[in-house]
Amino acid sequence: MARPTHEVEYEQMMLSRHTFMHQRGGRRKDGALERSAYILLSRIHVEGPMSIGELSEAFGLDSSTLNRQTAAAMRSGLVERIPDPEGGMARKFRITAKGERMLDEEREGIIRALDQILVGWPDEDIAAFASYLRRFNTDIERLGGRPWPRSEPSSPA
Repeated sequence: MARPTHEVEYEQMMLSRHTFMHQRGGRRKDGALERSAYILLSRIHVEGPMSIGELSEAFGLDSSTLNRQTAAAMRSGLVERIPDPEGGMARKFRITAKGERMLDEEREGIIRALDQILVGWPDEDIAAFASYLRRFNTDIERLGGRPWPRSEPSSPA
């Protein structure tokens, strides 16, 4: 009997095509951040200040792509370039107060959208779904050798 991996493939494709979070140039309809800025800020928020080299390794992107993304984020006042707090040679990018505020607003908007989608789901189902997504993502990260830092899952209130 074949494994139902084809069902995962189909549903993952469907999930990636839904645009409730990524409309118009990679943003939610009422979102403030481009998708790439949201992901960049999320990583710096969790990890702390990071250099271009660290970002490149974390995302698996070439440094020219990260240079463009960080330059755009700097122009928007979302990140600032600082000396390495640990005394290294490379300068690092730190999220600004504006970047923190916009990241929080974007995340809250996405959570509101998810709350609308999951309105009929019991908390236990949402927690189980989050657990499966975490497992799926951590297995992808394990294969790619690029784990994303995570906090411990919260239990439903």
